[in-house]
Amino acid sequence: MQKRIVLGISGGIAAYKSAELTRLLVKAGYSVHVVMTASATEFVTPATFQALSGNPVHTALWNAEVGNSMAHINLTREADLLLIAPASANVIAKLAHGIADDLLTTLAAARTCPLAVAPAMNRQMWENPPNLRNIDQLKEDGALVLGPASGSQACGEVGMGRMLEPEELFEEVEAFFQPKLLAGKTVLITAGPTFERIDAVRGITNTSSGKMGFAIARAAVEAGASVTLVAGDTPLATPLGCTRVNVQSAQEMLSAVTERIAGAELFISVAAVADYYVLNQSEHKIKKDAHILTLELAPNPDILASVACADNPPFCVGFAAESENLLEYGEAKRKRKQLPLLVANLVQTAMGADDNEVILMDDDGQHRLPRAPKQDIARKLIAHIARLYPRWQQQRAR
Repeated sequence: MQKRIVLGISGGIAAYKSAELTRLLVKAGYSVHVVMTASATEFVTPATFQALSGNPVHTALWNAEVGNSMAHINLTREADLLLIAPASANVIAKLAHGIADDLLTTLAAARTCPLAVAPAMNRQMWENPPNLRNIDQLKEDGALVLGPASGSQACGEVGMGRMLEPEELFEEVEAFFQPKLLAGKTVLITAGPTFERIDAVRGITNTSSGKMGFAIARAAVEAGASVTLVAGDTPLATPLGCTRVNVQSAQEMLSAVTERIAGAELFISVAAVADYYVLNQSEHKIKKDAHILTLELAPNPDILASVACADNPPFCVGFAAESENLLEYGEAKRKRKQLPLLVANLVQTAMGADDNEVILMDDDGQHRLPRAPKQDIARKLIAHIARLYPRWQQQRAR
């Protein structure tokens, strides 16, 4: 069912970001209905948001076009979320103290749906003690406070108070609507390629983009988990709410996992770890000449196997990227490493792509997830893990 969002926009230069947020929400299939304060219309015109949302924009409490003259009641009756972005210090103060003197604040007072606010203001205004008290009051009242972030501000200063970027707010909205299937769980994830050094400038790596692992990290956060992401060399942005640990080599990844695995209830090994590292590494750049260069390679540690074979392992999920015999090799790997779940896919169709198709392998058999964006695949994988995990715990307790 299509989700309905009432997007409230208060006065502030960050209102321009809300135009892109509207576009992202509409593109993702949300029904967006915009409410603007009088101050907001001084920064961006209502026509902009009407064009982007495809719905009339509401700016006045007294609107003769609304049949019962109760826009402040009607707009949120069927809404799934009231999101105010940007939320100025003035609007935040009104919300915290129940003041309802315009359409937006009256909507907030009369709403039956959840409330989320994305603060946007100068750093001194953010740090002003009354404002911080108002923020605490909103949280106590059950509102979701998104941000703010630290960075350059329109006034020329740098500090806390910037509204989150549209893409970040979109992620927060997506997360809000996902079922909290892993609420309270701690999840450790590896993602991306490893890089095995040859000399000062060269190394052995692979074509893994890290997209699948990062999508799974985001899906786990959306599901309510506390997530640590151990990531190889990839330019991908860290999913909101996720703790990231950057590594390069397989040995570094193993060390990072070993340090953190004791606190994890689930371990999802998505990283494309190099099978070998270079024994005869050079401290300096190897000069090109006419001779054949010989590299001595030694096997890297098997990170997943070391975790799965521990005395008290977490719920382990492995990945098998194969170029042939996918089902045969995948199931053999799952049994060899004694995994409750393995995700198998063909490298020809997955490496670097934005979509994927996988086969989930567990004790119940094989479950095919048809080709879809990797974020959709990740959410379905997390849902499958959430179904298997309680049964796995019961089996271990026997």
